[in-house]
Amino acid sequence: MTLVHEAKVVFDCGPLAGGSVFAAPNAVIKASASADVDRAFDAMQQAQSDGKWLAGYMSYELGYLLSPKLAPLLPPARELPLIHFGVFDAPVPRRGALNEAPATLDQPQPLWDFARYANAFQTVHDYIAAGDNYQANLTFPMASRFTGTIEQLYTQLQRRQWVPHGALVDLGGTALLSRSPELFFSLSVDGKLTTRPMKGTAPRGKTMAEDDSFREELRISEKNRAENLMIVDLLRNDMSRVSEIGSVTVPELFEVERFETLHQMTSCVTSQISQGTTFKELFEALFPCGSITGAPKVRAMQIIREVEAQPREAYCGSIGWIAPNGAMEFNVAIRTLICRRDQTVQMNVGGGVVYDSTAQGEYDEAMLKSRFAELNQ
Repeated sequence: MTLVHEAKVVFDCGPLAGGSVFAAPNAVIKASASADVDRAFDAMQQAQSDGKWLAGYMSYELGYLLSPKLAPLLPPARELPLIHFGVFDAPVPRRGALNEAPATLDQPQPLWDFARYANAFQTVHDYIAAGDNYQANLTFPMASRFTGTIEQLYTQLQRRQWVPHGALVDLGGTALLSRSPELFFSLSVDGKLTTRPMKGTAPRGKTMAEDDSFREELRISEKNRAENLMIVDLLRNDMSRVSEIGSVTVPELFEVERFETLHQMTSCVTSQISQGTTFKELFEALFPCGSITGAPKVRAMQIIREVEAQPREAYCGSIGWIAPNGAMEFNVAIRTLICRRDQTVQMNVGGGVVYDSTAQGEYDEAMLKSRFAELNQ
C-alpha cells in the first residue's frame, strides 16, 4: 500500500443516492505484476475487515491470472495496473457537477480500418465454424484527445448521456472515465449476488415510431436472443462456483433498455453467495464478465489474445466499490475512456461475434457504440 492524498473515485450512482464521491484515500492498493496480485487481494480483504471502504478498478488482463490455463498469456507490456483501489473512510454524496467549465473531446478515430477488422473477424469466425467456441467478443482501439480537466470531461459526458454505472477513477497518473450502462455484479449485505449481462444492440430511431420499431426488432431478434442466452448460461455457470446449491435463478430474460444513443438487450441472473467466499474466490469465479469475452470463456479469451494486438487495459475490466458490511457493486468497464496526463485518450469498442455475424454488421455496431464519446451531438 502507498499513501495518496489527492485522489478520488466518483460514481454517477454508487452506494449513496444521487451520486457518490470517494476522496482523500488513506492508502492505495496496487498490483502491477502477477506477483503482486495475491497481496493486493489480501490487502483489500484486510481493509474491509478494518472497517474501510474500497473503490477502484481491475484491468481486463487480471483475468489471465485468475485461470491457470490463461496465466501464460498475460501481456508483458501494459500501461495500467492489474488492480488499483483506494482505501477510504467513507463516501460522501455528490453535490452537483464536479466542474461546470467546458471540456472538449475530439471525434474518436478507429486505429483499425475495416480491412484489419475484417481480417480479425474472419479468424474469430473460423474458430467458431470449427467448433472451438460459440461466441467471442472482438474489440478494436480508438484514439482521441481532450481539453480541460478530467472532471470537466466527466461532467460533459454525463450530461450527454446518463448511465447507471458511470464512474470517474483518478488515483494518480492515468485516469478512467466510464460511461458504462452495464452492471457486472452487485452483492447485497445479505449475500444476494446479482448480475445483469448486456448483449444485443440496436440504434435509436429518428422518430418515436421508428425508435419503437427498432426496439421491438431487437426484442424479438433470434440472433440477439441467442447471443444473450449464451452469456446468461455462462454467468449461471460462473455464479454457481461461489453460490449455494440450487440458488441460481434467471428472473429476467431479454429485456430491452433504452439509452440516449442506442437500445441494449439485458437479462438478470441472481443467486445466494456461499458463506465465507473471499474477494479472490469471487473474482476467480466471475472475472472478467462473460459478456465481454464470449463462450466458453477460457477459449474465447485465448482467441481474443491471438487477434487483438494490444492489451485492453481497464477497458472490459471492472470499476466498483466495496463497503465494510460486505455490500459491493462493479460495472463492466465498457464505454470507458483511458485519459492520460498528456490529454490523449484511448478507448475500445466491439461486440460479440457468433456464427451468423457479418464483419460489416459487427463493425457498424461497434462504431454505433462509440457515439457515447461524441460531445458535439
